[in-house]
Parts: sequence; C-alpha cells; structure tokens
Amino acid sequence: MAHFTSELAEQLAPDVVARLIRYARVDTQSDRGSDGTRHPSTPGQLDLLHLLIEELHGLGLTDAALDEEQGFVFATLPATVDGPVETIGLLAHVDVSPDAPAVGVEPIVHRDYDGGVIELPRGGTVLDPERMPELREAVGHDLVSSSGDTLLGADDKAGVAEIMAAVAYLVAHPELPRPTIRVGFTPDEEIGIGSLHFPVETFGARGAYTVDGSTRGELQDETFTAASATITVTGHDVHPGFATGKLVNALRIAARIVAALPSDRLTPETTSGRDGFIHPIAFDGSAQEATIQLIVRDFDDDLLDEHVALLRRTAEEVAATEPRARVEVDVRPQYPNMRRFVEQFPQVVEAAEAALRAEGIEPLRVPIRGGTDGSLISARGLPTPNLFTGGHEYHSVREWASVQDMAASAATLVRLAETWTTERFRPQAAAPA
Repeated sequence: MAHFTSELAEQLAPDVVARLIRYARVDTQSDRGSDGTRHPSTPGQLDLLHLLIEELHGLGLTDAALDEEQGFVFATLPATVDGPVETIGLLAHVDVSPDAPAVGVEPIVHRDYDGGVIELPRGGTVLDPERMPELREAVGHDLVSSSGDTLLGADDKAGVAEIMAAVAYLVAHPELPRPTIRVGFTPDEEIGIGSLHFPVETFGARGAYTVDGSTRGELQDETFTAASATITVTGHDVHPGFATGKLVNALRIAARIVAALPSDRLTPETTSGRDGFIHPIAFDGSAQEATIQLIVRDFDDDLLDEHVALLRRTAEEVAATEPRARVEVDVRPQYPNMRRFVEQFPQVVEAAEAALRAEGIEPLRVPIRGGTDGSLISARGLPTPNLFTGGHEYHSVREWASVQDMAASAATLVRLAETWTTERFRPQAAAPA
C-alpha cells in the first residue's frame, strides 16, 4: 500500500484497523444526562473496558484491572532497559459522543480512496471532499467510516486501537528499548466527567499522552478553558384561553435570550484559531419553565470571564423586560487550558516531537478547539499533551478515519517508547542544573 509513513506503520496497519472495527461495534455512548453517581455513565462502556482487560491479559499485562469505583482500566508494560528511565502513560477514552446515533455501528473500509464523493449506504450520508477538505489529503488511503446512520466512534476508539496495537507490537519485540509504560482507558470523556477523579499518584507516570487528536502529526499542549452554563427561566403558566395579561411564557423569554446573544461573532460557526465562543447546545421546557444549556470556551481565562459576563448580562437584560419572570444563570467550570501545567515538564512535548520526526512526520502544533482528558489530568499534576489519531468529522454520522494515519499514530507510540529511553530523556537529563 502507498502513503505509509514507514515500514513499521505498514506492519501495524492490519492490527489497528481490525481493532477499530472490533471496538466500534460495542455501543459505548456516554449519557449527558448522567448525575455523576454511576461510573461509567452507561453499561456499554463497561463491555468494552472488560474486553480490553481480556486483551491486555492476553498480551501478558497481567495487572490489567478495572477501577470499580471510577471505571478506569489500567495496566503496566514493564521496561526493557536498565538504569533510570521515566515512566510514561498512554491514555484514550472508550466512550463516544452523545451528539449522534451510536447504536448498531457497522464500520466500512473503503480501499484506495480515489478522491471522489463517497456515498454511504444508510441515511443518505455522503463524504464529500468539497465540504471535507481533509479528504483531499487522504487520496490513495484506505478509509474507515460508519454505514451512514451512526457515528463511527473513532473518537476515541481509534486512539484505543492505536495504543493496543503499539503495546502488542512492543510485547512481541522485547528487544526494542522501552521504559515502563502505564496504559489507561477512561470512561465518560465526552461528557466531561471521566477524568475528574483520575488517580495521578497511583497511576505512577511522570508524563502521559492522550491519543485523542485528529490530523496526522498533531501534537497539542494547549486546549480551551471551558465552562458550562445553564439558564433557567421560570414563567407563569395559565390556560391559554384565559391567559390575557396573566401568562408569562418561559419558552418565549428563553428564546429571546438565545436570540439576543451575538450571532456574527462568539459562535463556533463564526470563529476559528484562538477565538472563543458562547454556544447554546440544548433548549427544553414548557411555558412554565425553560432551560438553556450552553458551553463557553476560550484559550484566555480573562476572555472566558468576559464571555460569561456577557452571557449573564444578556440574560439579565432580557429578564428585566418581564419582571414577573425569574431568570437564573448557573455557570460551572469544566476543564482548564492544559498549557500552563504541561509547560512545567517540557520534556513531555519534546519527546513527542522527537518520536514524530523519527516516524518521518513533522509535528503539527495547533491548539485544540476543545478539550481532552489531558486538560484535567494535567491540572491534577500529570502533564498530558495530546497526539493525533487520524480520525475526522467527529461527533457526526460523517465520521471517518484513515488507516494509514491510524497506523502512523501507532508507529509514533512505538517510537515514543524508545525515545524515552535515550539519554536526553532519562531522569538525570531532565533534572534542573
């Protein structure tokens, strides 16, 4: 096949794609309505976590086990070198987004993509390079998609598959130098609660990597700082036939709040790069009470505070026009920008850059317009940047992944293991002068 970054990547490709297909068929959609008392939020995630434990045991990682309280799976791949080396972690999440259907995923492999429109068999879904320019970079690649009526789940089952394929290769090649590697699979990343209680101390790594990015070469050490907001509008409901001068319709007031927010700026569809946004994601209720769910994002904490202040002010101004209504705004932090935490251990990014280049890939340094488990894990004391998976169009029925890029990700992880055993990245080299 063409377009592989190395012979190593070509060797890893069959295992990676087989694992993605196997894992994608397990329904692991997380539940955005979870109250946070059950970990994971859905039983399907446990099905995949138990499957991964079995596979890790089969590879010889006999300590692989489920954290029954929080839903993590951890395992250890021992070092093959003598002397001091840092322990590193490889992490991916098993849940998939609640934003698109995820039951009955049937992956399809499209061999040797010719650059045209791919018509999927269900749902009228098409993969069109005119709307998805990333497809133009994948001509000649083998692509994996769903059948068109569900998401694929490459976010983040591609990452899971790549870690597992890399670990399997390292197990099969004990002659390759590697440090102790801690493997971790986490639940509920898509609903922002999976890593809230990540046990940094017992995980025992000096640095870690989430494999949860997209385009080949991505190495990300900066994310949005994120907050969620809930606006609750309480009105006064009466029979509509007798409502004159009495009815206060909460739905109408809530709709006016959404309409009053900026539409030509500060929205996902009008921003890019380092611009933040205010994004309504759900609207529900009745004439008596209505709720608006929003997310607020920015790379700059002060700007995030400004966006939150604008949201509050908008709600208050609309509420002031109808004093009989009550409007409450509840804002909660979700995750921080990881950059200031990752910067405290720069070797974790430097090693990833070296591994990418060893695989023949130029690092692509772009901030994440979103977050990863690494945001919270980094803040908890384990610097955890993010690496690419080769998947695209996440959270939609148009989701697809390149087999060649997935293989390149797995090969990069194998290179990363060796990189951490070189003199430059051993503990004495990392110590301050």
